[in-house]
Amino acid sequence: MQNHNQSPAPQPPMPPMPPRHIAALDLGSNSFHLVIARVVGHSLQIVSRYKQRVHLASGLDNQYNLSQAAIERGLACLAMFAERLQGFAPQNVRVAATYTLRQARNADIFIRRAEAIMPFPIEIIAGAEEARLIYLGVTHTQPDHGKKLVIDIGGGSTEFIIGSGFETDIVHSKHIGCVSYNQTFFANGKLDSVNFAKAQLAVHQKLETIINPYQHIGWQKVIGASGTIKAIQEVLIAQGHHDGIITQPRLHQLITTIIACKHQHQLVLSGLNDDRKPVFAAGIAIVSAIFSAFNIDKMHFSAGALREGVLYEMEQRFRHSDIRSRTATAMAEQYNIDKPQAERVKNTALALYNQLTLPPTDQQPTLTTLLAWGALLHEVGLSISYPGFHRHSAYLLRFSTMPGFNIDQQTLLATLARCQRKRLKLDELPPLIIYKRKQLYPLIRALRLAVTLNGQRSSVPLPPITITANNEHWQLMLPKDWLATNTLLAADLATEQQYWHKAGWKLSIEEN
Repeated sequence: MQNHNQSPAPQPPMPPMPPRHIAALDLGSNSFHLVIARVVGHSLQIVSRYKQRVHLASGLDNQYNLSQAAIERGLACLAMFAERLQGFAPQNVRVAATYTLRQARNADIFIRRAEAIMPFPIEIIAGAEEARLIYLGVTHTQPDHGKKLVIDIGGGSTEFIIGSGFETDIVHSKHIGCVSYNQTFFANGKLDSVNFAKAQLAVHQKLETIINPYQHIGWQKVIGASGTIKAIQEVLIAQGHHDGIITQPRLHQLITTIIACKHQHQLVLSGLNDDRKPVFAAGIAIVSAIFSAFNIDKMHFSAGALREGVLYEMEQRFRHSDIRSRTATAMAEQYNIDKPQAERVKNTALALYNQLTLPPTDQQPTLTTLLAWGALLHEVGLSISYPGFHRHSAYLLRFSTMPGFNIDQQTLLATLARCQRKRLKLDELPPLIIYKRKQLYPLIRALRLAVTLNGQRSSVPLPPITITANNEHWQLMLPKDWLATNTLLAADLATEQQYWHKAGWKLSIEEN
């Protein structure tokens, strides 16, 4: 007889979840970096670091085109990194490209060729977004109380950030870099006071518009990140300054020592490796000018920078709210959008888009989310004026500082806003790198129909609407006789059909 009071047999313990590994690639102007970390509880454990000099910025000509040699150097480095990343899921790898690929007119050629080498999309990030991620990397690896000024000198740009905790107060990215300044002020290889003075003056001129707002906010500590600051620290330590702190007197002494060498080929400094020598003089000139402009007493070095910021944000996004959602919400509030209308348009656009059966090559997880944000923000341009507000919306979305969004994502949002109404000028669409045009068209169609269907701005819910699509031909199925009682909407849909026809698309409307 079975004893019903008997305790159930103990279940075997669940096997532990395998550790998750994530990776960040930083495609900088001077070097490419790969950092791999293991997620351990609520923290990250760095397990691998790789660095390769590619001197990408030195291959940028006066027309802002990358040379074939520079492209090949970058691709060879990515091929090595791709070997280490075999087996990584796409959602666990993020690739961020900075100044040089932002500037390069032929960046699309590099990125298209990179697609054949590794299966992870390359995101070209704006300067302000680069600055935000640098600050995130520094603040996670250098926890300090109070406000800090973070400065990151790269090969093509320098980022300046003031923040406290994990929040930034002000960010700027300036076209000041050790590679570009070496080409401009030290191209002849001469190390003299004239070349240093010219480089320092150029830095002061670049910074004169931001000094006052930064000093108005103020800071308690200055932290430098990345290769230039690290190289200076290593030289100072080799000279006996074991605390590694960078000060203005120590910089002046370094400059005197460098000038005494007279030429870059004769530059010999303990602690300075051969790879850094060609750009070290330019880096010192930049740092000393920044010290003078900001009236800095001392600077500490942080090992954390852009790639660490990317890693920590990847893990933060896995557990917490997305910075892009906060950005979109803040922008909606800033421009005082009609939130109920934006929600109606968003819900309709997603309902239509999610009915589509798209080929696997046209699917990306971020596209649905970008459509939602595009619908939420499609009317931000109304804050400027109603006539042509779709163009105003596109401008704001393309050129505003939007933390969390890369340049391709902002361009996509701006394109959706530009194409939400009126004539479709498909031949004028801006180029995209991560996303393909055939992926963009369904988003545009879904948003246009959502805007049209909600054109009366009514709080009355729309009836069920079915969409079927065959490439450029979309068929909209509406409830029987619904348009007969919504004559203004019927007229708007007829006008929309004409816009589609002129663009080479077809929109059929039927009732059942």
